Amino acid sequence: MSSTVPESVRVGVGVLIVRDGKVLLGKRRGSHGAGTWAAPGGHLEFGESVADCARRESAEETGLELLTVRPAPYTSTVMPDVGRHYITCFVVAHVAETAQARVMEPDKCETWTWCAWDALPEPLFAPLQHLVASGYSPLA
Repeated sequence: MSSTVPESVRVGVGVLIVRDGKVLLGKRRGSHGAGTWAAPGGHLEFGESVADCARRESAEETGLELLTVRPAPYTSTVMPDVGRHYITCFVVAHVAETAQARVMEPDKCETWTWCAWDALPEPLFAPLQHLVASGYSPLA
């Protein structure tokens, strides 16, 4: 097996934070997918629930506290250019109407912005792109 090919599949969690008919997306920097738009999220840790991961990653990346978390579809994304394969468990979450997202990890995210689901910025991070292509909408 090549050194760039992983021996296992990683599990990620993508958090579709919805408010006022829009979803929160950040412009990635510093890692695979740099320059693409993605939902908050990250790697599921051993023994952690998907909901707990969503809450932890959202707080770490945006400073937001999630009020609700419910399951959404998952995607399977192979990224041969970086030798990674992810199963991304998406969730839909809500925050307080007055909550403001902050860039908590400037080495990983350039900015956070609220985006209309039917007019998302491009390019999208591959797992999110696959979710959009499936026809799923977190607003339904």
